[in-house]
Amino acid sequence: MKPGLNAILGPTGGGKSSLLDVLAARKDPQGLSGDVLINGAPQPANFKCTSGYVVQDDVVMGTLTVRENLQFSAALRLPTTMKNHEKNERINMVIKELGLNKVADSKVGTQFTRGVSGGERKRTSIGMELITDPSILFLDEPTTGLDSSTANAVLLLLKRMSKNGRTIIFSIHQPRYSIFKLFDSLTLLASGKLMYHGPAQEALDYFASAGYHCEPYNNPADFFLDVINGDSSAVMLNREEEDQEANKTEEPSKREKPIIEKLAEFYAKSSIYRETKAELDRLPRAQKKKGLSAFKESPYVTSFCHQLRWIAKRSFKNLLGNPQASVAQIIVTIILALVIGAIYFGLTNDRAGIQNRAGVLFFLTTNQCFSSVSAVELFVVEKKLFIHEYISGYYRVSAYFFGKLVSDLLPMRLLPSVIFTSILYFMLGK
Repeated sequence: MKPGLNAILGPTGGGKSSLLDVLAARKDPQGLSGDVLINGAPQPANFKCTSGYVVQDDVVMGTLTVRENLQFSAALRLPTTMKNHEKNERINMVIKELGLNKVADSKVGTQFTRGVSGGERKRTSIGMELITDPSILFLDEPTTGLDSSTANAVLLLLKRMSKNGRTIIFSIHQPRYSIFKLFDSLTLLASGKLMYHGPAQEALDYFASAGYHCEPYNNPADFFLDVINGDSSAVMLNREEEDQEANKTEEPSKREKPIIEKLAEFYAKSSIYRETKAELDRLPRAQKKKGLSAFKESPYVTSFCHQLRWIAKRSFKNLLGNPQASVAQIIVTIILALVIGAIYFGLTNDRAGIQNRAGVLFFLTTNQCFSSVSAVELFVVEKKLFIHEYISGYYRVSAYFFGKLVSDLLPMRLLPSVIFTSILYFMLGK
């Protein structure tokens, strides 16, 4: 795959996302065979940290603005030797390149608060990866959840980016014709088998040589999927011709072969496949061997304390921007303290007072236990966000854990407990 738009197309379950994960070094290598080469050399150990990967579901912090999300990515993925004004220049450049100037200081949005549009959210996700200026960018179904006009705008953006020498590899399900025209390279997959890999504009001629002709005014992408699934009228015509031929030669086994296997075999014997294989064989063997020792896994570009500070800072901002969780818990704590305080108001120093104090201590302990249960969801809610950022080299696991611990322990555990016990202390009496 060369600089430009490299599309991976195929039906659902065909292996598009799996291939993308393998190429991006995000798949467990155990059980895999073959080599993934970058400019003729093996993938560096830190390839997934130096390349960009935009997941299908946009994983950005919805309570932060577009600029704040990009600042977080820049703070943790750019070296600390780079000055702040240089990082801000990089952020402004990405915002301008993605056309996010009007919404740069708008919140991305959550399920409770309205934010930017779907296309702007997708561009924000792309911007998070462009901060490091990667030469290779992977995208998993970048048009998912977008209307046709917004999807076209996103692909036009990627096309402009690819003209700067960037290699963009993405999976896509069913693009319209205006999007298909933008592709430089096309890879067709079905059931994990390769149907075609080559220039996108030569794909129709290739299928015509295989006996499948696209109808006039039909979308080529739809035509390819219909052929692979056996639903196209071209497949029916081809099948009738094969039946007639098989009846003459008395070779029924030929027409009984599944169409996916036929297309895979046809591609393996095609001139396009031979040209691709010859190009791979021309790669210098010395360069491959040199690459093994030339690349070493690099550590994180930022220190533990730097990561801890930015994770805690983002978590505090998230709490302030999400009052449904933070303020609600404090209000519930105050109401519960007032109710219990009213029940046991003005305890006396006799036997009944001692028994009532035991009851208060029971309620106090129970409240402390159950109020801490909500901490379990702390890591569950941000699971997708954490996995993506950790794999992309934003921070260490320990930095994330302690950062969340600091930002949650003080405002969400300690403060409600102090409020609860303070109210009870003065209501119960000495």
